[in-house]
Amino acid sequence: MDRDEKRLEGKKASRGFYNRVVKRAFDVVISAVALVVLSPIMLVSAAAVKLTSEGPAIFKQKRLGLGAKEFTIYKFRTMRVNSEHTGSGVYSDNKDPRMTKIGNLLRKTSIDELPQLVNILKGDMSLIGPRPPLTYHPWPVEDYTPEQLRMFEVRPGITGWAQVHGRKDVEWHKRIELNVWYVDHVSLPLDVRILFVTVGKVFTNADNENKGATV
Repeated sequence: MDRDEKRLEGKKASRGFYNRVVKRAFDVVISAVALVVLSPIMLVSAAAVKLTSEGPAIFKQKRLGLGAKEFTIYKFRTMRVNSEHTGSGVYSDNKDPRMTKIGNLLRKTSIDELPQLVNILKGDMSLIGPRPPLTYHPWPVEDYTPEQLRMFEVRPGITGWAQVHGRKDVEWHKRIELNVWYVDHVSLPLDVRILFVTVGKVFTNADNENKGATV
């Protein structure tokens, strides 16, 4: 093995240790603290959803996670019950007639994503990573190319590299390309950078208007 190969193997080992140990510890601590600190906001949001439309406060949906395995993601419900089975089945924009008034506010502020802190504690997700796609959108898992499947080598996240490069205004092929880049460069400094950029985008509501169907 030459010097370049040894360097590459060393980087892979370092990323592997970071993903398995450091990143996971970071996720557990941050999500546990966030659940406690943000619990008043989450309780008010859940009550608002229940009081303004029929159905549960929490929306559950199958997504693709680590290893392209299915898991159940949690979000505050922003649409009317059974909206997943009407129209295109995916959210289009803030004028989507299936959206509730409270749901529109929760989406704009990204509060609808907060229940995913529970997904992080369960080990389904990470704070930072590729957004988990639906099992059928943008396409079924068997239609991903071998290179595209590499995005599933890490846990999916609440936010990620693709989100800070356009958030919802990124075409799917490009989004997956950005996700694969993240897999190859994952590190603590990169995750911290993504986290701070995401906070800025949430507070300014930047890139939060869909240009087409998304999740």
